[in-house]
Amino acid sequence: MDYILQAKLFKVFADANRLKIIDLLSCGELCACDLLEHFTFTQPTLSHHMKLLEQANLILITKKGKWCYYRLNDSAFSKIQTDMNQLVSTSTHCVCHTETCQEDSHCD
Repeated sequence: MDYILQAKLFKVFADANRLKIIDLLSCGELCACDLLEHFTFTQPTLSHHMKLLEQANLILITKKGKWCYYRLNDSAFSKIQTDMNQLVSTSTHCVCHTETCQEDSHCD
């Protein structure tokens, strides 16, 4: 598990506006004008949030003419779910069940 990547994702998720954007996009592809209807902030602020979400690979952008349309990156969210399940798992994939750790008594 890449803990540094997971921490960066949590930082992106740690904003109520970005969580709301993700929730809105879970309904399907939307353009910036549609997203802005749900917020009181400006288009440049939306662009900032969208840039962070794109850099985290959480959204995909399609340009159609002069408009940008945003949608969730389903494969990224699927990986996040898998990683989170692994993070809290007590199965053999747990970090304390690695060969190195099994040799140490502190992991029992």
